[in-house]
Amino acid sequence: MLSVCRQAVISGGQKTGIRSLSSVVPVICPPEFPLENEPVLGYEKNSKERANLQAALKVMSSEVEDVPIVIGSEEFRTDNYKYQVMPHNHKHKIAKFYYATPELVQKAIDVAVKTQREWERYPIEKRLEIWLKAAELMQNKYRQNLNAATMLGQSKTVIQAEIDSSAELIDFFKINGYFAKEAIKYKPISPDPKETLNSMRYRGMDGFVAAISPFNFTAIGGNLSYTPALMGNGVLWKPSDTAVLSNWWIFKICKEAGVPPGVVNFIPCDGPVFGNTITASPYLSGINFTGSVPTFNRLWTQVGNNVNKYKNYPKMIGECGGKNYHFVHPSADITTVVIGTIKSAFEYNGQKCSACSRMYVPQSLWGKIKEGLLETRDKLKIGDVQDFTSFTSAVIDKNAFKRITSYIEHAKSSNTTEIIGGGTYDDSQGYFVQPTIIVSKDPKDKLMTEEIFGPVLTIYVYKDADLESTLKLVESSTPYALTGAIFSKDLKWARYALDELKYTAGNFYINDKSTGSVVGQQPFGGSRMSGTNDKAGGPHYALRWASPQAIKETFVPQTTYDYKYMRS
Repeated sequence: MLSVCRQAVISGGQKTGIRSLSSVVPVICPPEFPLENEPVLGYEKNSKERANLQAALKVMSSEVEDVPIVIGSEEFRTDNYKYQVMPHNHKHKIAKFYYATPELVQKAIDVAVKTQREWERYPIEKRLEIWLKAAELMQNKYRQNLNAATMLGQSKTVIQAEIDSSAELIDFFKINGYFAKEAIKYKPISPDPKETLNSMRYRGMDGFVAAISPFNFTAIGGNLSYTPALMGNGVLWKPSDTAVLSNWWIFKICKEAGVPPGVVNFIPCDGPVFGNTITASPYLSGINFTGSVPTFNRLWTQVGNNVNKYKNYPKMIGECGGKNYHFVHPSADITTVVIGTIKSAFEYNGQKCSACSRMYVPQSLWGKIKEGLLETRDKLKIGDVQDFTSFTSAVIDKNAFKRITSYIEHAKSSNTTEIIGGGTYDDSQGYFVQPTIIVSKDPKDKLMTEEIFGPVLTIYVYKDADLESTLKLVESSTPYALTGAIFSKDLKWARYALDELKYTAGNFYINDKSTGSVVGQQPFGGSRMSGTNDKAGGPHYALRWASPQAIKETFVPQTTYDYKYMRS
């Protein structure tokens, strides 16, 4: 609960009898947000969390959730409806949802713009209290509902769901709350508070924010939509068609926590319909996006074309994936390289924005690394996520299956590539693609340069003598700069590579895999075609969604128009 601290006392204003506005407003103590990460549960046999999750999976897999469009306090259902299916069993439906029409998107804009002014009047301390309540509900009451929805709808294994839809989601709500709380502590310089008092407040942005979230992380959906809301904005949230169910659970939880109707509006919609409508509105104040480069480019172009219509310049924040690398130095520890690469490339089928997709290995280590990769790859069990022995499951949908397997077929037909592990796939029941390892003689083959977003790892084996020229390929080969890792026991070379590869990755790892960033530990994001590098999970992200206002209060009457030097 909130507590009222002692009333602020300002000593200024004796000459006029005016008191500061701040002096008559009680200072509210924000709720405590400890800067610590949510523990990841283990789900070992006979554990309480395992039993609770299995019960949630059983219930959720036996139902088809009806997911409406929600605008303000109203629910809408259109004739254009779709089903979310289990990717690992695509005949099994788990949710029915409805596409918003352009008219409904416009209605949501109107509601969000109106609600924004009302919501902004909630003290930031009250908003923080609601966020803390939402985090507590996610932590306890609804943890396994979030995990089950993510497992069934997005084909994440137990641990991948727990890391995402529990720990990371809770971290976004609590740690972003912590950063917001710390930001409002800032007090501008007031050289003489008896004469002039300077202060700062953080407003929402005038208009609405559009949040467009991806399928691959449930937590990203919560962050993209509710962090702007925390800072006083009205939001239109367009969830991914293939993550509707888990995102719907977030929406319901936040409603229960006390987020008022109309602050976040839940708008499943055809992508172009949503994009065309939001970018045409003069009230667009920002787009918070995670997805593909072509989609973000399209939105940015539309904003540019409409820039003369807007009341404000819209903020554009986007994260667009990458062509992430592991670069192996001849001094590297082989076991670390093998295990780190297998986990980075194949956990969640390489469908993490940060997944290792290309690898550079010295000839001197290739024999042992190849042996380790293939031996470990052969142990990976690919199957239903409800089988807790599965390492990974199916890719997200039919389109992803087609795209990923086209790269495998390219590898089969090219005379410069060789598939040394995997290379098979089957979509008869689920969209299953076996973890595939390819060796390319051409470091600029499309397998080494294009984002695949699937369980395909391509390796270029370089001569040890070509270390320097090969290192330069990391930056020059692709337009992306999201994550990367080097493996080396030679610390002098590692320091050199850290500097040489400075612009190749927004998240850089030394002797660790390129995946696994944690909120508050490794704020996430990259530049170039990987995005705007606004670092979700970092101290500045929440402030990107605020519009600061500087306030100067003067207590001394102004009596002269000139300056002393003019009188001398």
